[in-house]
This record gives sequence, structure tokens and C-alpha cells, in this order.
Amino acid sequence: MLEEKLKQLKDKLVNKEQIIAKERKYFNSAVLIPLINIDGNYHLLFQRRAADITQPHEICFPGGRYEPDLDSNYQETATRETKEELGIAKENINFLGKLGTIVAPLGATIDAFVGEINISDLEQLELNYEEVVEVFTIPLEYFRDNEPQEYYVRIKMHPYEVDENGEKVTLLPAEDLDLPKKYSTPWHGKRHKLFVYSTQDGVIWGITAELITELVAQFE
Repeated sequence: MLEEKLKQLKDKLVNKEQIIAKERKYFNSAVLIPLINIDGNYHLLFQRRAADITQPHEICFPGGRYEPDLDSNYQETATRETKEELGIAKENINFLGKLGTIVAPLGATIDAFVGEINISDLEQLELNYEEVVEVFTIPLEYFRDNEPQEYYVRIKMHPYEVDENGEKVTLLPAEDLDLPKKYSTPWHGKRHKLFVYSTQDGVIWGITAELITELVAQFE
């Protein structure tokens, strides 16, 4: 019996590539990195977020939260969100593959897919203006020729937070759990690298810029 259970475990671990506790621990999302052929050159399609949603006015790719009741996988999430935000139907997306997964330091995962968008003009798009105020393209070559600037932020683990009333709310009762004293106060101030591209259409940074740098690296 023990040997059978061990074999079952071994079979499950073969070529297992996934983020541990992904579904149970993280806010999971997916994005599409849209490529458009314009006059024989590939451009990246970007959208600018609306003013009344999270991260207002920032430049990003289409995407959003993985919904297990709607999506059987993360590519379907990217497809659904692209349709909802830009009006691009599934049959007009030629998926080239998955670029990879980012685990963001704020507790989110982003599965990124690359796809060619089969449209002849941006006027064909049907923007959801509650989420997107505009779209534009930038030649992929621009990002190959212009390396991003690199900056850092410092991230710490906080065992408590302060609510809107100024009251301290304990998240990790370190003393009650008899953990080492250092875990009762913020610890591990680590630097986290950020990429920033300055373009004529605005600053592209954070996760979007990180995805661009990874995409560009595939051509080296």
C-alpha cells in the first residue's frame, strides 16, 4: 500500500511545473500580449486604463482575473478579458504560446500569453470604456532598440496593518504563536527591481514592462 501511494506521488510529480498553492493562496490572472502586423512590422497593442478602476490611466495589456466558473484554463481568461475589454473575438486571436508566469510580490500571479491579432485597423476594436479609454500600438522594434530603465522599491513583511480608523490590526500574532521576537515587527526589507520604458505615449512600467523585457529576450 505504501509503495502504491509513493508511485502515485511520483507519477504526479513527473514534469510538474506549477506554482505551489497557486489556486489557494494567490490572486490569479492572465493577460494577452497582442501583436499586430502593420505594414510588415510587428507592433505591440496597448490599452490605457479608465479613470475609475484600479491603477487608473496606466498602460497595460488586456487581461484580468481568472474565473474558475467561466474559464477552464488561463488562456481562456486572457481570451475572455480581451473580448470584454477590446471586443476582439477568439477567432481573431492566433495564439503563439505562453510567455510564462509572473509571481508578483503583492500576492498575485499573471499568466502571460502571446497572440497575433488579426485585424486590419484599430477602428475595428470595440472598447469597453468603463475599463479602457484608448488603445495604441508601438513597434516591437522600439523595445528591442531601447532598453528599459531599472529602479527599485523596498518590500517588507508586515505582521500588522492600520485600518481606516487608525487602529492596529494584527495579521500574524507572532507572540501568541511563540515565534521569534523579530516577527512582531516588519522584517526582511528586500529590494524589488522594476523596469520602466519611457515612450511618446507615456510611461510603461511594472508588470507590463517586465513582460515586454521577457518577450524581447526571446528574440536574442
